[in-house]
Amino acid sequence: MEDNLKDFIHYLIVEKGLAKNTIVSYERDLKSYINYLKKVEAISAMNGVQRVQIIHFLKTLKEQGKSSKTLARHIASIRAFHQFLLREKAVDQDPSVHIESPQHERSLPKVLNMQEVETLLDSPKAHDHYGLRDKAMLELLYATGIRVSELIGLKIGDVHLTMGFVRCIGKGNKERIIPIGKTAAKALERYLQDGRSHFVSKKQRDESLFLNHHGRGLSRQGFWKILKRLAAEAGIEKDLTPHTLRHSFATHLLENGADLRAVQEMLGHADISTTQIYTHVTKTRLKDVYSQYHPRA
Repeated sequence: MEDNLKDFIHYLIVEKGLAKNTIVSYERDLKSYINYLKKVEAISAMNGVQRVQIIHFLKTLKEQGKSSKTLARHIASIRAFHQFLLREKAVDQDPSVHIESPQHERSLPKVLNMQEVETLLDSPKAHDHYGLRDKAMLELLYATGIRVSELIGLKIGDVHLTMGFVRCIGKGNKERIIPIGKTAAKALERYLQDGRSHFVSKKQRDESLFLNHHGRGLSRQGFWKILKRLAAEAGIEKDLTPHTLRHSFATHLLENGADLRAVQEMLGHADISTTQIYTHVTKTRLKDVYSQYHPRA
């Protein structure tokens, strides 16, 4: 069963070209699934799995308090795994074929208002190379709406300040070009001229755009720690996530009249329905403004 999983993960990496975080998610879900089949259902081969065992596994997850979103993700992983095994003729049936994903409401993304964004972006003090780096990262995130995984994956050659754009590789190894504004370009220029060289290690040459104090590319966890510290220093009490600036970027664009398909392209969404969640955010905020300021609300 573990060999089946290794073959599936290899297929996701080589043939599907999925992002690292997506592959990690698949592997984590399926390891727990296989572990359940072996220890609870006493099944030693994937060909012995029936629909009822999958139902029991999902019921166990629900009893553990897992959300409908988590259940839906597990079902998607299990379904993809069994479909792969059937195509490869490792099994002779797909027991997941008639299992439906639970319905779940999509929660509206948390965003910062314009004043909060200004406060957060002004929190890094460009007195040293750390401040220059942190300022450039936040400005670039809000200017482009790229994911944090895309931010830390940027190389020096991906930034074209003269032309005013950044090139990033998103989910599914898809490339996209995103324009950057003058403020972000200026912050990046200062970091490249006066900040980055202080992080460069003499022992190794890392071409990552944003480096940590060891001279290696900044990690997702490293960025998350920086963001939490800067938010605390800025006095922002909202529950920030690494995606908060991405959500704010999209919402503020739509609030100011941007075309939905243009925002979809900049965010790198494959399906426009994913981008449409931000239209609901803008409507919700309009209602809040109306309720707060209209004399007869």
